[in-house]
Amino acid sequence: MTDRFRLSSTWAQRFADHQIAVTALLRHAGLPTGLFQQEKVHVTTAELFALWRSVSEMSSDPAIGLKLGTEPRFERNHPSAIAVICSRSFGDALERIARYKQLTCPEEIRIDRKAQDTSVEFFYSEAKEPQPDVLVDLVLSWILGVGRQGTNVHISPLRIELTRPVKHRGLLESHFGCRVRFKAGRNALIFRSGDLDRPFVTHNEELLTIIGTHMESELKARNISVNVAEQVKDTLRRSLAGKRPTLQDVGRELGMGARTLQRRLTDAGITFQQVVEETRRELAHHYLKQRSVELSEAAFLLGFEDANSFFRAFHAWEGTSPSEWRTRNGAAATEALRCDGITRKG
Repeated sequence: MTDRFRLSSTWAQRFADHQIAVTALLRHAGLPTGLFQQEKVHVTTAELFALWRSVSEMSSDPAIGLKLGTEPRFERNHPSAIAVICSRSFGDALERIARYKQLTCPEEIRIDRKAQDTSVEFFYSEAKEPQPDVLVDLVLSWILGVGRQGTNVHISPLRIELTRPVKHRGLLESHFGCRVRFKAGRNALIFRSGDLDRPFVTHNEELLTIIGTHMESELKARNISVNVAEQVKDTLRRSLAGKRPTLQDVGRELGMGARTLQRRLTDAGITFQQVVEETRRELAHHYLKQRSVELSEAAFLLGFEDANSFFRAFHAWEGTSPSEWRTRNGAAATEALRCDGITRKG
């Protein structure tokens, strides 16, 4: 799946409501200052984490994540969140959340139900660094809020497990209504399994059907578009060496016009340039893990005009030079992961 999250533009107002200057926040996170003014707001996992780290650093409120995880205003909710509240039970709601996340972004909600207890954990498949504490607070607070709002019962988890060191114990235990286990191996909420069987007083089958049908159609259309994005990546992997393929070149390879390809990529929430950059970055990692590939040769294989262009692009991606990245990450063995469809030209 493409490393792409879609953010609601309503986040700009929510940040402002908590006295966080949006322009300064985005600048601090290294994101475009006009991000939330775009028709569709998309960020990578690294950008998402940078945004939430910046929220933590710019807010003096240790409860900012907990507060942002509780949204009382109905009109600010995404249709998927409304569908969740219309579910039949807390367990049904969790399953809907998990399925929607899995289909739409590189984020997974792992639900491990046992006889006595059930754990709920968020996992980011493209993450290269720990989850920001404020993001953990937000998503776990949101999950608990879904259960409490839907059942109209003040559900209290058995415990909450956090990877962070001991910090703000009283605040967290008061909010979640349970003890907190710090320095744990994961970030998770653990509920009594019986709580998942609690029916939702907010259950609305008619509204659930309407929203559910719309969401299924949206997911189907998106998956078709995402498949096109993956096809573009495959084509780029085969044709980058020695040149930078154009939109027209790739469209020709895929048997469609440039305008049609551009439209399908736009529907997937990504541009052709972004796909090119993602492909180059992935391949750069592949080549740099092989000592037999010289840096100048890697630049050629990635379609850069010269080595300096490659060095500048790589520094923008990783914040370091290709040689330093290679030293830090080590060289791959001869059986290193190979990229499908790539052949090196001597």
